[in-house]
Amino acid sequence: MYDQRLRKLAHVLVHYSTGVKKGDVVRIRMAPVAEPLALAVYEEVVKTGGHPFVRMVPEACKELMCRHGKPFQLDYLSPFDLNEIETIDCDIAAWGEQNTRAMSNIDPARQAALSKARRPLLDVFMKREANVGEGKLRWCGTGYPTHAAAQDAEMSLTEYADFVFHAGMLDEPDPVAAWKKVHATQQRLVDFLNKGKEVRYVTPNGTDIRFGVAGRKWINCDGENNFPDGEVFTGPIEDATQGEVHFSYPAVYQGREVTDAWLRFKNGKVVDAGASKGEDFLVKMMDQDAGGRVLGELAIGTNYSITKFTRNTLFDEKIGGTFHMALGAAYPVTGGKNQSALHWDLVSDLRSGGRIEVDGKTISENGRFTRPNWPQPDGDGAGVARAKAKSPKPSRSR
Repeated sequence: MYDQRLRKLAHVLVHYSTGVKKGDVVRIRMAPVAEPLALAVYEEVVKTGGHPFVRMVPEACKELMCRHGKPFQLDYLSPFDLNEIETIDCDIAAWGEQNTRAMSNIDPARQAALSKARRPLLDVFMKREANVGEGKLRWCGTGYPTHAAAQDAEMSLTEYADFVFHAGMLDEPDPVAAWKKVHATQQRLVDFLNKGKEVRYVTPNGTDIRFGVAGRKWINCDGENNFPDGEVFTGPIEDATQGEVHFSYPAVYQGREVTDAWLRFKNGKVVDAGASKGEDFLVKMMDQDAGGRVLGELAIGTNYSITKFTRNTLFDEKIGGTFHMALGAAYPVTGGKNQSALHWDLVSDLRSGGRIEVDGKTISENGRFTRPNWPQPDGDGAGVARAKAKSPKPSRSR
């Protein structure tokens, strides 16, 4: 598909999200179906004075490797891939599958082996992303509208494209200014969370789980790394997670769907787990290495423009009024220490009776924050976490 809004998106990705400068080496990593966006980003990088190069790999390549690769091939790490992640200054990616279920019948053990072999790439990526100044990797990933994604979301392609661009505020006159307002609103929430020691999530479907977060840094996700964005996250203390969590939505990872997933934690580690569909895949992903059963991320969705589950994690984890957590690798920028080849986000809804507590005080009920100067839906229930023009009211936290 081609849409004039792709040029607007390319401008935001190059100038706001990654801040491409003259002389930067910029990898443009996209699915072949996203060629129109790749060209728009390429042109924008050239005009900025950067050095763009494009990596477009047919999505079927991964399926073919998992299906036919010998063990020594699944365990192989390309030195070219490693050199790229060590060398580039910026990484701009777009995900857009033509078949989101292509991996559904692949042996989970083979997927786990391929994932484990690529762990050094993730380790370097995480370390460089956490750098300050020279050597820092600036990156952003976005979603490209495809028929497959639209079908997963139960929309037409036109409806889905409108959904994608609206979630990124590309229908605003100045999307960059709009995202800067998001940053200001979310920062007030982040400043509060950075003072907390323990977070608790409770939902009517059986979730009651606590996380230690003392000394960990919460991150304000405002469109610099994911686009669209709208979340705040941290890396929980590795041995402090206690309790049980039930996920509201199917958890989609590497083209596989796990339904009705639940996890039970003791001293930071998953000690029991289950699902009505895909349980074997869930367990094999967690058991691919020592860090797979430990949480690397704890997050709250704040994008109230996204109200519908679409089976696309980029959007689903941002739904305003949800929380998510990731099994596996932590982002070092948060202070998180867990290492793994896995990083799998699973999402749960708070909008029907759920709450979030910080150090025993409720800060969110039914998917709405208790302080009006934190992220809130617009009056019509839509909108990203935009800053309110009116003066903040006193806190209603208890």
